[in-house]
Amino acid sequence: MQLTRSSAAPYLNFRLVLLILPCCSFLLFLSLSSTNTNSTFTPLRNFLSNLSSPSSYGLPPLPRTENRSLFPVTITSNTESVSELRNEDKKKKELLLRSRIAVCLVGGARKFELTGPSIAENILIVYPNEDLFLNSPLYKDSFKFSILKDIAPRIASIRIFKPTKLNETDFHLRVFTPRGSPNSIQGLLQYLNLVEGCLTLINAFQIQNNFTYYWIVRTRVDGYWNASLSPDKYGGCNDRLRIGNLNTSLIAFSRLSLIPQLDAAGFFQINSETSFKSQLTIHDVKFLENRLPFCVVSAHKFKFPPKGLPVASMSSPGPLSGAYCRPCTPVCAGPCADDIMAILPIGFSRIDGENGTNNFDRFAGEKLAELRIQVMESKFEKCVKDFDEMKKRTVN
Repeated sequence: MQLTRSSAAPYLNFRLVLLILPCCSFLLFLSLSSTNTNSTFTPLRNFLSNLSSPSSYGLPPLPRTENRSLFPVTITSNTESVSELRNEDKKKKELLLRSRIAVCLVGGARKFELTGPSIAENILIVYPNEDLFLNSPLYKDSFKFSILKDIAPRIASIRIFKPTKLNETDFHLRVFTPRGSPNSIQGLLQYLNLVEGCLTLINAFQIQNNFTYYWIVRTRVDGYWNASLSPDKYGGCNDRLRIGNLNTSLIAFSRLSLIPQLDAAGFFQINSETSFKSQLTIHDVKFLENRLPFCVVSAHKFKFPPKGLPVASMSSPGPLSGAYCRPCTPVCAGPCADDIMAILPIGFSRIDGENGTNNFDRFAGEKLAELRIQVMESKFEKCVKDFDEMKKRTVN
């Protein structure tokens, strides 16, 4: 039926009455309950009165962050509390700037022309009391470490050694799985030996100079630092970076020495990340996982399609937290990457990658591009001279 203007008027009036009656009834109930403090409408009345308060329109305070000033939000705390928080942060920063910090880099120098300058810029130069330790096997790319002469403010100790095969004992074979390790269990043991070697270098330096480091940082030579992806844990803790005091570092760095304890505790056929978490757990060492701005520039060849191990582009603006990366052109980004990540099975794999130096120079910036070229064009005589100068700057 089609309603005309005249026939619709009574219908509209009837709807208006139906709308007004519930509102009037609701207001009547609220007025009756105002004299009764035990009324069931009291919480509702309080909620409505709070909505009318100007202060209720402020956003709730965000969780504390490292740089609160970056967020244009209204702080609901009083001025005194905000001032106290700022003073607390200032004191912590001042303490950190005064603290002696050891930074130990481990691994081969395959891509150090890409990663070294970023490590210096984002780790070594940040705090004035940092000392650099390097523990690396001697390979054809070791000459690239000569750039440390120009980019590392403080060099404590450099150890570049000729690698030898490590014995694979019965408990090594029981505890570790070769799955996922490019060079099987031998490659895994070589890496753990590098990590434990950091402890030897740092202890020797502390004894020689009669002091103790407040913080010890251990990360990989092939780590490129850019901006902060969730940490890939592979069933354990991300062992590509660790930060702790001396006591926790004694346990965390003892990767080879503690293998018999893992064997005795019943940990069998595990990978590096799981063994790292296990050795912290059995010694009751508390740990936290954080999103961190670095990725590992891998020289491995990866099969396609990847099986649980995506390789990110180094130009990715998001958090990479130790993920494998390359200076490559992304074949999948945005929603495509989200879809792929959702269906990847957990596991390890390998894939070919492009050279990528032009990509690196473009996204890393002019300064890091110049340092990359400087390393790759270094002559033998200059390389020897740079190493001699670094040797004079080190104590060990």
